[in-house]
Amino acid sequence: MSSLKGWKDLPPATTVPASTSEAVQTGQWRSMRPVWDEEKCIHCLQCWIQCPDKSIKANADGKVTGIDYFYCKGCGICAAVCPKNAIEMRPEAEFIEQ
Repeated sequence: MSSLKGWKDLPPATTVPASTSEAVQTGQWRSMRPVWDEEKCIHCLQCWIQCPDKSIKANADGKVTGIDYFYCKGCGICAAVCPKNAIEMRPEAEFIEQ
């Protein structure tokens, strides 16, 4: 027979250390990949401003330089806000070899 009398007798739950997207390769969750077209880009930084994962790379001159796929979850916000359609969402399966 168990010595536990109620929920208060249960051992403490195991805790998992907190983490941020900076420490976790969240890009592995992606099913769609944003593909940036440098020629179409006017560097308005709307994609950089709206990206919830800080995946849009920009330099000190305020120019977009690419996408950090390590963190990008493929939400498509960057493509949706781009006024020049310089970001296209494509299936991640197209990039399996990369």
